[in-house]
Amino acid sequence: MSGFGVPSGMTRRHFFQHLAGAAAMAAPATTFANTLLANAADMKKRHKSAILLWMGGGPSTIDLWDLKPNAPTGGQFKPISTSADGVQISEHLPLVAKQMHHLSIVRSMSTREADHGRGRYYMHTGYVPDPNMEHPSYGSVIAHELASQSPQLEIPPFVSVGGGSEGPGFLGMTWAPFVVNSNGDVRNLNMPIDAQRLAQRQAMLKGMETQFAAHIAGVRPTALGSDRKNDSAARELELKAGLAIDHDKVVNKAWNLMTSKQMEAFRVNQEPPAMREKYGNTGFGRGCLMARRLVEIGVPFVEVDLGGWDNHGNIFPTLQNQKLPEMDRAMSALVTDLAERGLLDDTAIVWMGEFGRTPRINGGAGRDHWARSWSVVVGGAGFKRGITVGSTNADGTEVDSEPYKSEDLMASVLKALGLSLETTFTSKSGRPMKIANSGKAIKDLLA
Repeated sequence: MSGFGVPSGMTRRHFFQHLAGAAAMAAPATTFANTLLANAADMKKRHKSAILLWMGGGPSTIDLWDLKPNAPTGGQFKPISTSADGVQISEHLPLVAKQMHHLSIVRSMSTREADHGRGRYYMHTGYVPDPNMEHPSYGSVIAHELASQSPQLEIPPFVSVGGGSEGPGFLGMTWAPFVVNSNGDVRNLNMPIDAQRLAQRQAMLKGMETQFAAHIAGVRPTALGSDRKNDSAARELELKAGLAIDHDKVVNKAWNLMTSKQMEAFRVNQEPPAMREKYGNTGFGRGCLMARRLVEIGVPFVEVDLGGWDNHGNIFPTLQNQKLPEMDRAMSALVTDLAERGLLDDTAIVWMGEFGRTPRINGGAGRDHWARSWSVVVGGAGFKRGITVGSTNADGTEVDSEPYKSEDLMASVLKALGLSLETTFTSKSGRPMKIANSGKAIKDLLA
């Protein structure tokens, strides 16, 4: 081993790759290393959370939330009445229809990104993609702002179920999504070795990284000791050490995560069979049930992915027989469950994809990408419920009321959670970045 802690046979470049790869695995794994608070009452303190139901691929909102039955663009589905006075949605969402008094529809979304990648980024961050800047997503922003409300939390504050979501941008890897599948399995978390060997490996890695960080900072390893955490000179050294220091911190948090009892929140199979049946034995159903379990213990943000909405052909049978039954069952169960447990007033629900789909039905009996006029659904927290906001024209091709953008929706979600829209972050380059890209909250949507 060389003097600065890189094993023989391993180049500095190789070692950096190891650090970067391990950080990508371990950083999303946790953000807190707190012990449980002695006062059990603190565990029950009310906290705010958000659940994003992400419909990857771009759902056809003209067939779900804003039907046009008398127009040539209307398609095959009929609208039905709901539990919200005057609000109609698709006939193939009968269970959600019974919960619409808890939800509201924004029918005047008008965005500019009709490409999957760009639209996904824009709707997750409120910013169009910029090659010179990576912006934080909904989950990272909300976790960053709300994490202090749940000091007892030992598991990550941003969990993504069934998909990777978007990243933390300039907020840093501490606020990256912790990705699990709908069965609650966490890749690389269960180690097939005994506790003693695991502790030995941890100590070895700790020593190696301390030496490497000291080399980067140009000091002795003892200069990076934690007992100097309030020393300005020590903080400067840690800034120089950069990636190695960050990696050391997140690995330590990952060790703590592996022993936390709060990891049980990911085990949806512990729910009674009747509850699991209520949500549906599907990936999205289990994901929504997991989301409820996570917000119940204080996780600020959970994203649940339901892909498969890029229906350029054969759209109506696909929606009727596949996508809508799965979504209807799980989404309605989630709303009902949150309401019955007294969690809905503190939990914002957002249903959206990267864009909508064309009012015009193409030659393959499908609909193509469309960002000019489409819908999203919200509920809970500080949102008004049982209403529609905005409208489109008779054939759904244009918004005929005030149009809203991604940043306006994001500002509305933050406001519904009681967060200040005056918050300004600082990017890694030192540039001030206003939360939600200075979006304006949709006043008619907020209670």
